[in-house]
Amino acid sequence: MKISCFLSAQFDPAASAVEGIDNVVTQAATAEAAGFHAVYLGHHYLAQSAFVQPIPLAGYLASATSRVRIGFGVLLAPLLNPVALAEELVSLDVLSRGRLTVGMGAGYRRRETAAFGVEWGDRLRRLREYVPILRSLWNGEAIDIAGSWGEAPRASLALRPVQPGGPPLWIGAFAEPAVRRAARLDTPWLIGPKGNDAELARLLGIYRDELAERGFSPEREYPMTREAFIADTHHAAVAGVRPHMERQYSGYKSWDDAQSLDLDRYLAEDCLVGTADEIVEKLQRWESELGITEVSLRLQFVGAGQDEAMEQIARFGTEVIPRVDSRAVSEVGR
Repeated sequence: MKISCFLSAQFDPAASAVEGIDNVVTQAATAEAAGFHAVYLGHHYLAQSAFVQPIPLAGYLASATSRVRIGFGVLLAPLLNPVALAEELVSLDVLSRGRLTVGMGAGYRRRETAAFGVEWGDRLRRLREYVPILRSLWNGEAIDIAGSWGEAPRASLALRPVQPGGPPLWIGAFAEPAVRRAARLDTPWLIGPKGNDAELARLLGIYRDELAERGFSPEREYPMTREAFIADTHHAAVAGVRPHMERQYSGYKSWDDAQSLDLDRYLAEDCLVGTADEIVEKLQRWESELGITEVSLRLQFVGAGQDEAMEQIARFGTEVIPRVDSRAVSEVGR
């Protein structure tokens, strides 16, 4: 199983964003040295925090790293023009020398879609349409495309991606219809940070059944994201992460369309919070029982300090990754 790291590039508006980005770059470089497989960035517009946009930041991180993959978890693709999206993402694939992974999602904040003139229902249609458009353009095809975003007869790209066929495309989803959509598009389902083992098993069964019904192979990446915190004891881990989670999800509640959360249940069932042994056991169970191939961990939370984030990255790198990902050990040793 591959272990990756989600980077929080959003800051208190009163703090220095320049210093914040310096910290994010340090986290990315440290994660690379510690054997993490990839670093992922989130995406929002009109956030209450000072939110650094992920596409330019991904290019910046590409120049600061050399091995670790760089990706989005997730990019709000329906808010963007597909031609611009195709060209910007292939540019990032070149800048990173083929290290880009693109997780995309429909989004859940009506304020964002309204700001871009995207009808609420149209965001789903755009997501369905964008995947084949991106794949065709990255494969070097010349295609006639048109939609609510505009039209481009005989569109093609002269810039070629480093990765054959372009960067991997994943679809982030929570609800059953969105999970089915990911399968119908023949894309890996990027599992979000919510859902206990029973719920994930149910939805993965639906996803794999949908793949089979359409003649798509189940052999693919099965990535997921989780909130995480490691400590010497389970009690210390829960005590360490709880204030961050309370602050973070309280902030989410102020956003339109945010969902409520039973924090005690969430920490116990959905998250990777505990000792190294507890975390490794959970990861190994997800791999053997659910078929999960990669887990991206959020190790820094809004308002948390850099020292704590660096300690978490270091501890996962020394206490967890060597026990679940032998490939990371060999790469770090080179």
